[in-house]
Amino acid sequence: MSKSDSAISVELLGKEYLVACPPENRQDLERAAQLLDQRMREIKGHGKIYGSERVAIMAALNLAYDFLNATCGSETTQSQIKQINSKLEGALAQDQQMDLGD
Repeated sequence: MSKSDSAISVELLGKEYLVACPPENRQDLERAAQLLDQRMREIKGHGKIYGSERVAIMAALNLAYDFLNATCGSETTQSQIKQINSKLEGALAQDQQMDLGD
């Protein structure tokens, strides 16, 4: 953390995290954390993915997809992200089933 940065507290799925952030970026960080928390809660609410780490990964992928869709908009990029997203969801679901079997 640089001398001009201060620690900002953000909450994601009920857990508090301290993040170094310049004071002038505080509002943007808080808005980003709120968006991430909202996406994580939506994913967790669907009940298909368990564990904070898995939920965070899926939320990050969804946000990256939205970002690329908004900035690139190419059908090839959208198709590739959808395929990757489907593969990851399948792998995470399979991994979850294996965890439940232990």
